Amino acid sequence: MTENTSSRMQRLLAVATLALLSGCDMVVMNPTGDVAMQERNLILIATGMMLIVIVPVMALTVIFALRYRKGRAPETYDPSFTHSTVIEFTIWTIPLLIIVCLGAITWTSTHRLDPFRPLDRIAPGRAIPPGTKTLDIQVVAMDWKWLFIYPAQGIATVNELELPVDVPVRFSITSTSQMNTFSAPTLAGMVYAMPGMQSMLHAVLNKPGNSWGYSGNYTGRGYSDMRFQLHGVDHAGFDRWVAEVKRSHETLSTDHYLALDKPSEKVPVMHFSAISPGLFSRAVNRCVAPGTPCAADVIRKDRAADGIGSSILVKGGAIPPAHEAMPKNGAGPKGALQKSPAEIDPATNVTQPAKAHPPGETKPGDPRNRDFSAVDSFPALGVLRAARA
Repeated sequence: MTENTSSRMQRLLAVATLALLSGCDMVVMNPTGDVAMQERNLILIATGMMLIVIVPVMALTVIFALRYRKGRAPETYDPSFTHSTVIEFTIWTIPLLIIVCLGAITWTSTHRLDPFRPLDRIAPGRAIPPGTKTLDIQVVAMDWKWLFIYPAQGIATVNELELPVDVPVRFSITSTSQMNTFSAPTLAGMVYAMPGMQSMLHAVLNKPGNSWGYSGNYTGRGYSDMRFQLHGVDHAGFDRWVAEVKRSHETLSTDHYLALDKPSEKVPVMHFSAISPGLFSRAVNRCVAPGTPCAADVIRKDRAADGIGSSILVKGGAIPPAHEAMPKNGAGPKGALQKSPAEIDPATNVTQPAKAHPPGETKPGDPRNRDFSAVDSFPALGVLRAARA
């Protein structure tokens, strides 16, 4: 093969590689929302700190292989070498410092990016303008489609999410039958959607454009097509879109919801100009179908029967917080550390030893020191039957 032919083959290979990679879109690394941007930065910081160890180790592997290879006599050779304070200090201190830094970053970012925590800014250096109203969106994960309810606008969509730019959004998330994950990589992180429970996610979109979201939890054969379109528009564009949805004249009634809840694949985008009142709350409490008791009502009745108030039920959910539950009669039991010494009776917490035969002599061969069988002989089978009778 001539040099010109080889050079031409290399150029063709490079062009083919770029053509194949042109279809790749690393959406996680190209966020359009502030929350997703912070998560992207956290990934880059953690990766960079780990490379502080990985890169030198890979480089030293090559250096050691070349320097100490067979046939090369190094200038210094010490067969009795066993310890170096400098080496020990380096290989332990650097990873320890990296772990400490990663732990501090993880701790602060975990609280700062808590999906239940309302936003305190819409972008770096840009606080939320006074008077800005948070956009509420209720999300229901179905088999295998996404239902989005806009309660303030009175509309709903299937597999389409429209968001105005620079407006804080509060997602209330649940699922109908299976555990899913609501994931919009360019907007924010991944949050679980679980039947009978309500998750939450606060996010904001900073750039207009089209993207997509999906479920990151395998839920059956229609899972790969369980995606939704994500559109970012300005305020005027969002108002036009809401007006367009209202012109659909299709109501998301209870019957329509139940029909939509049946498993289906590759569902097209659907618009609803009106929604049945309290539909999302009934979806969380798993009582959309007529005649089905709501989970919150069942818990309320059970708590009332036990003499416990129902005021601490989670709003919109079915499960009360366990740390607020109180016993029926009186206050809760005290832990041992909360009791005074006078309140503690050691006899109640100490197992009394069983009565044993007198110890034998100290001679190792004494039979009484070699008999480790039960102290009390096991009663005969007939005795047990008589006792039961």
